[in-house]
Amino acid sequence: MSLMEPIIPASGGGGFFRVRLDLAYDGTPFSGWAIQPSRLTVQGALEAALEMLIRRPVRTTVAGRTDAGVHARGQVVHLELSEQEWSALARRSGQRPEQALLRRLRGTLSRVLAADSGAIVVHRAALAPAGFDARFSALWRRYSYRIADVPENWDPVQRQLTWWYKDALDVVRLNQAALPLLGLQDFRSFCKPRANDPGSSTVRQLQKFEFLRGYDGVITVNIQADAFCHNMVRALIGSAVQVGSGEQPLGWLEERLALKFRDAKSLLAAPHALVLEEVAYPGDGELAARAELTRARRAEA
Repeated sequence: MSLMEPIIPASGGGGFFRVRLDLAYDGTPFSGWAIQPSRLTVQGALEAALEMLIRRPVRTTVAGRTDAGVHARGQVVHLELSEQEWSALARRSGQRPEQALLRRLRGTLSRVLAADSGAIVVHRAALAPAGFDARFSALWRRYSYRIADVPENWDPVQRQLTWWYKDALDVVRLNQAALPLLGLQDFRSFCKPRANDPGSSTVRQLQKFEFLRGYDGVITVNIQADAFCHNMVRALIGSAVQVGSGEQPLGWLEERLALKFRDAKSLLAAPHALVLEEVAYPGDGELAARAELTRARRAEA
């Protein structure tokens, strides 16, 4: 099977074990997370490696989709294997199934990615607790973003992880502009509707949106929400820098939020400086309830 082809989901019926994978990836060679025809994607590569290992198509569910060129250090997915498939992973190695899955999956990923071997690394594999859902059980997702806003701070060694912005930015203005966006809001002005789900909710709870200039002069953005819409992080950062540079007035982000309409004034920050750092989950006993609550909120919005 080609890693570019769509994959039929595995059955989620009785007798299947849910497995959690924690992974990181360099988004540079990928056209984002989600499978796309004739394009290399993170999901496509991961599922091709799993199919090579399990010998059937295996569908993964991800905590948060990332755009083309966006990286991840703390991505989480889940998948389902039969009891027989789980037990057979260890073969005669003497390893536990999760240890064998981790070792063997790294090998099949290397084969699938070929010249891009190492662009995806699975750090942990384990049976998921009851009720776990990588997407709907999550409490929040946190991203980081690096901006070098003056040429003196343009470091060629870090250029693939840093946006070289053309104008000097005022960090105080950036934080003042971001503050009114915190809380439960409709971020329609900062989202791109997905082609396969144009009616999906754009209501999200933005928990952190802060800018900090480090000792090296580079600005780091920390942004956290219960979930993010398509392009939302890049649109928020791209719009904020227009205020930080003085190009737009201080209340411009709040005005745009109230519009609930996205137009050509929305600047998308470059994708290569964005990293999914962490996804947080509640305790094991609260996973199922959290998943049900998230589904209900999305359905109502």
